[in-house]
Amino acid sequence: MAGTERIRRVANIVRRQQAAGHEVAVVVSAMAGETDRLVNFCREANPLYDPAEYDVVVAAGEQITSGLLALTLQALGCKARSWLGWQLPIHTDNAHAKARIGDIDSDAVIASMQAGEIAVIPGFQGIGEDGRVATLGRGGSDTSAVAVAAAVKADRCDIYTDVDGVYTTDPRIVAKARKLKAVTFEEMLELASVGSKVLQTRSVSLAMKEGVRVQVLSSFVDDDAPLADDLPGTLIVSDEELEGLDMESQLITGIAADKNEAKVILTRVPDKPGAVAQIFGPLAAASINVDMIIQNVGREKGETDVTFTVPSADLVRTQALLEEQKGEIGFNRIITDAKVAKISIVGVGMRSHAGIAATMFKAMADRGINIQAISTSEIKVSVLIDEDETELAVRILHTAYGLDEDSEAA
Repeated sequence: MAGTERIRRVANIVRRQQAAGHEVAVVVSAMAGETDRLVNFCREANPLYDPAEYDVVVAAGEQITSGLLALTLQALGCKARSWLGWQLPIHTDNAHAKARIGDIDSDAVIASMQAGEIAVIPGFQGIGEDGRVATLGRGGSDTSAVAVAAAVKADRCDIYTDVDGVYTTDPRIVAKARKLKAVTFEEMLELASVGSKVLQTRSVSLAMKEGVRVQVLSSFVDDDAPLADDLPGTLIVSDEELEGLDMESQLITGIAADKNEAKVILTRVPDKPGAVAQIFGPLAAASINVDMIIQNVGREKGETDVTFTVPSADLVRTQALLEEQKGEIGFNRIITDAKVAKISIVGVGMRSHAGIAATMFKAMADRGINIQAISTSEIKVSVLIDEDETELAVRILHTAYGLDEDSEAA
């Protein structure tokens, strides 16, 4: 929704979907850069702004685009109306600027859609328990779309964004990256959490919880592009539906890279019960997310080194908190490194196949890439490496797992 021309193109996509016989609800984001502009107004007005008043200001971006899209659809001969978050209503908690959706009253909007009206709903906003406008935090429009789809029991939630689907890795790094026809909710959740910017983690988590089928599509398409019903994007579905699509199974679905990580090492930490809790307790209380954790083999003097990663934006706060707790924790010194990257391989095939991680480690060793830390889940392996080797690591792993476009797996 970058401007009036983009809104007109979106209106044509919506019109064609309704003409194909669908009942349609549309959830819109603000115009490009509009939310940042409104946030800056708040900061200029009062650096210590009240979150509830902040929500009143920043929610205006989506309100404007919902009205403009409804007007544009009407100009194209469609019946359409806008529904603000409080009019449905979309109920949230009172955590202003980072609210979570509770439930949505959908009866009125469903009746409107059944009468042939296109419902245009601003994303990112709802109404809190205090009766005031509440926003969901940045990227909340995707979450709004999934929540509305669940509330109206939609057959599918199509999310139009600046990419045309989910790829095996970032095409800007690997030219042979392939667009995936479908991925599971779990795979998309892992990919989103380890650096893939296609969808917000919250929206994927909600889709999995509510069983909402999601399709990722590009909004940068011509008017004669295939309809979303022809599945030109990437479907995000349950494990069971993915098996039913009868597509060739692959061990690894995608590879993600995240340079927004920083490594912290605490040396000579007392090797005793409760020592680790004293390190990570204060960080948790400060809402600092700790990712990879390694506790080295204990030294002879009952000491050990503890290595972990935090978001690079939280590195300074992490150092300050740990220095405050130095006496209680008992470590010798802090060593930090912000020039690191997390490389992750994701795929449900890991559950039933051995040797997936070994392939990763060997491919990186063969190219002299040193692994500094490792973390795993049931369908993911992540390693920490030097930031300068990010692109090389992604390319060699993409080839090692047969994901290149001209490989046999294509």
